[in-house]
Amino acid sequence: MADYTLSDYHERSKHRLNRYAPGPGRLDWANQPNPFRRYEGAMRIELPLLADDLETRYSALRRGTMPAPHAFDLDSVAILLELSLGISAWKAYGETSWALRCNPSSGNLHPTEGYLVTSGVAGLAAGVYHYLSCDHALERRGEWDRPVEFRGFLIGLASITWREAWKYGMRAFRYCQHDCGHAIAAVSYAASALGWRSRLLAAPGDAQIAALLGVDREAASAEAESPECLLWISAGGPSPAELPPAPSRWHGKANRLSSDHVEWTDIEQAHQLTGKQHLDHESADWTSRAHKAAGEPARELSAAQIFRQRRSAVAFDGSTSIGAEALFAMLDATLPRSGAPPWCAWPWAAEVHPAILIHRVDALDPGLYLLVRNPEALAPLRASLRHDWLWHKIGPPELPLYLLIAYDLRDSARLVCCHQDIAADSCYALGMLAHYEVAASDPWRYRALHWECGMLGQVLYLEAEAAGIRATGIGCFFDDEMHALLGLRGHAWQSLYHFTAGGAVDDARLTTLPPYPFARDA
Repeated sequence: MADYTLSDYHERSKHRLNRYAPGPGRLDWANQPNPFRRYEGAMRIELPLLADDLETRYSALRRGTMPAPHAFDLDSVAILLELSLGISAWKAYGETSWALRCNPSSGNLHPTEGYLVTSGVAGLAAGVYHYLSCDHALERRGEWDRPVEFRGFLIGLASITWREAWKYGMRAFRYCQHDCGHAIAAVSYAASALGWRSRLLAAPGDAQIAALLGVDREAASAEAESPECLLWISAGGPSPAELPPAPSRWHGKANRLSSDHVEWTDIEQAHQLTGKQHLDHESADWTSRAHKAAGEPARELSAAQIFRQRRSAVAFDGSTSIGAEALFAMLDATLPRSGAPPWCAWPWAAEVHPAILIHRVDALDPGLYLLVRNPEALAPLRASLRHDWLWHKIGPPELPLYLLIAYDLRDSARLVCCHQDIAADSCYALGMLAHYEVAASDPWRYRALHWECGMLGQVLYLEAEAAGIRATGIGCFFDDEMHALLGLRGHAWQSLYHFTAGGAVDDARLTTLPPYPFARDA
């Protein structure tokens, strides 16, 4: 496959009406990957459970109003990890139980692994640590043989693609990138709730990240972790001029997650094609929006409560509606705004724009709408979509929302989302239209486009909870059917992720259990 291109992977991994993307065919339940990676033999640091003590309100965060910075100590780091990558609840059905996390995942399979790199947070020795979410503990992986000092600390993210490929086959690479975006946003939100600044570092290449986190060191006996990104967490000030060196001593051995696994050549090709080299400089902050947020959430809840009650709905009631002002407030939160999470962490211009199929929003006509998150994208989008769309400006002046056509599109939503009723029974369903052309010159940006989609999804999840409804991300959709619905010409824009929100129907057969059955104080 010497001439294999990124477009080959993207086209081959599309679901189509007459065939789905290549998958495993059947689920080998005996070989399902362990959802928790452990480093056997590494020293463990048990973290306190302190998120209930965090007083930050979600309504303040979404306006960009942060509390005074918390101390850079073990207790605060524990809160950050608990509210971003930690367990939010356990669900049980009969004798079967499974964990939910603050950062969602396709199929609840959780390919994303989290790492902490610190030169000495108070109460924690300098080193590289792996976060074990099921135990709310850190495993000390690496240490330096000489003093290393830098202000703030790093959160590193890596993906175990096999966890998704076990169920979803070729399309798993896309889902891992969505999940990484959700995790980026979750970390940014939690950091802001502690009064800290977060910033995704654009410059480090994959090899540099892998060496720093130690994910390039595991033998073939354990499933590989692919380096994704680093987030710089600080109380303020610029990002570091350079990263700390890779540790000189390493500890622990990664557990094997499955007894066997299937090789997906297309996924390996996608990894190679989208590999990121070190960039010469960090991207500059590009966003400067500072207008007042459009509306407030219906429920005035703490940030910790919103983060931990986020759930993926499995069905909607087909009758719940929301007010137009509530929708405008949700969509406004997806717009890049200086100082507000998670966009304060994002170093690039917005390249993803939701195409929204509105079904049940009071005072708004059902129909197709487009939210243009970057004003520079308006002209290219208008040129690429159907020429006879209305493009009527809707909502508050500062919200770039446009009505394309007023029409009942519930059947279209169901069809596009792989015939799933959840897309038609919702208040709205949307597809995230990404500027795919940016990956033509920089193929690694293919991953970043999916990260941005995942970040949008995380915003919409939290906004739905704050509005008193529920949401869910949808990875199964017919890509080109969505493009046809939009009247899209060419390949400059591609729908990369779908999402829907409405009145959830809970499964009464399931029991909800606490995230951590043990009590652990500071």
